[in-house]
Amino acid sequence: MLSMDQLRDAPKERVLERPETTRPGSRRGLLWVVFLVLLAIAAGLWWQRLPAGQTPPVSSRPAQPATVGAATVETGNINVTVSALGTVTSLATVTVKTQISGQLVLVNFTEGQDVKKGDLLAQIDQRPFQAALAQAQGQLARDEALLKGAQVDLKRYQGLATQNAVPRQTLDTQVALVAQYQGTVEADKALVQAATVNLDFSSIRSPIDGRVGLRQVDVGNYVTPGDPAGIVVITQIQPISVLFTVPEDQLQAIVQRMRQGAKLTVTAYDRSGTTKLDEGVVDTFDSQIDPTTGTIKLRASFPNTDRNLYPNQFVNIELLLNEHKDVTVMPTAAIQRGVPGTFVYLVNADNTVSVRKINLGVIDGLRTEVLAGLAPGDRVVVDGADRLRDGATVSLRPEEQAAAPPQAQSDPTKPSLAPPNLGNLRNPNPGNSPNRRHGGSRHTK
Repeated sequence: MLSMDQLRDAPKERVLERPETTRPGSRRGLLWVVFLVLLAIAAGLWWQRLPAGQTPPVSSRPAQPATVGAATVETGNINVTVSALGTVTSLATVTVKTQISGQLVLVNFTEGQDVKKGDLLAQIDQRPFQAALAQAQGQLARDEALLKGAQVDLKRYQGLATQNAVPRQTLDTQVALVAQYQGTVEADKALVQAATVNLDFSSIRSPIDGRVGLRQVDVGNYVTPGDPAGIVVITQIQPISVLFTVPEDQLQAIVQRMRQGAKLTVTAYDRSGTTKLDEGVVDTFDSQIDPTTGTIKLRASFPNTDRNLYPNQFVNIELLLNEHKDVTVMPTAAIQRGVPGTFVYLVNADNTVSVRKINLGVIDGLRTEVLAGLAPGDRVVVDGADRLRDGATVSLRPEEQAAAPPQAQSDPTKPSLAPPNLGNLRNPNPGNSPNRRHGGSRHTK
């Protein structure tokens, strides 16, 4: 510590350092802490002033019931189907080629035209073949005349030989000459037949009933049997077949139904699985299972009256294997899966729902067979189930209340339990169902 004399003798430039002042930000933070502490003390004093067992007031507005869609469990028929992928295949496809060589002088068809078996398609110049036929016929006539002359001489020699008027050798020579002419005549007949066939081949005709494709050759070209493209391709369209594969596990059921004489119906849908193309029947199945995929091929024939099926077209196939009649049926949308297993929300008479565990049978698109857990007439939630719990209060949609039966509308205290207009519950989109793309059955237990 400096004395008074030392301070007086110190330099004028030296001054005592001032202590640092408090920052404004730190002062504001301290005020906020004090405010929060006072607020907490005031809340605690107010809580202690409440009577014993009393809690702060809350909103007295009741919870709104969840708006859901419901449907009625019914009794009906449901199909047991197998879904698969198929390819349209023609029963007959012919590349029309010429059997002889020559100049094409006529094309007697239009591309895309329907033709019948035996219709004239094209014409090759016939003059060379007509000349060859005439030559063969002339040679045949000459050799037949020689044969007749030799036969007359043979008959004369035979009469003279009985009288020993001619040598035996002359008779034998004449017999051999007649046999030679007979062989020549037979060869000439074959040449005439060959010339006739070639002349017929100059007129190219359709071998089957079908649809003509695009023309591969024009008039004036020289065609030969070795042309790879031919003249045109004819494809049979009506009837037509579809090849499709099913899992080997389904084969026994299919074979059993076919042995019983059942005609298994097959429906073909477009690529999206929404548009029905045609309906046919199963003809047969392959003789062996593909070990790489575990599937087997089946062939189904379709009349194809409207010509919705064309060769090499991709289609979705639905094979009707069986039909369960007079069973309990409900909408597939009502099915829920969770801790209880497979269950539905059952709509009660007091406008509440309860969890009901069920056992399922066949699933056919929008409809599902119920083996146990529900009875015809029960109401189940089909829309809005994600917001529900057991015992929750629900409210049906106005359109479903309007569709309620008269006895349900007469009592305003009870909720309307009328089913929505389900219409045809058949699957409108079998191509997007989980089983369709894997060729599996819709039979679920």
